[in-house]
Amino acid sequence: MITHLNSGASAAGNISPHALLLSADSITGDEVCNMQDEKLGKIQDIMLDTTEGKIRYAVLSAGGFLGMGDRLFAVPWQALKLDAANKRFMLDVDAERIKNAPGFDKDSWPNMADASWNSTVESYYAR
Repeated sequence: MITHLNSGASAAGNISPHALLLSADSITGDEVCNMQDEKLGKIQDIMLDTTEGKIRYAVLSAGGFLGMGDRLFAVPWQALKLDAANKRFMLDVDAERIKNAPGFDKDSWPNMADASWNSTVESYYAR
């Protein structure tokens, strides 16, 4: 659940460029919904690009029942929008598109440094 929100406001009342800071732990387990308010899954992990110093993907867990049979999906971080009022993230795709997204099993993660894999995932979520 989103719990660690820092306003980043200065003494003068100006909002800094880092207005919202979230700990990685605070977003683990947060729901991801689409614009039709359908639940798509939950954030299980995040993947950091250590070369560029930014979050590259949120790993979404979806499709199972009570945690059993879930598939994992790497969703480009820029495709997610924070809905702080409802303590969740929004993804502008329909539920069927997530079911057909390139995914993987929890015991068989892809090589996320592979350029071909990155291209496939990035283009799948491109608008």
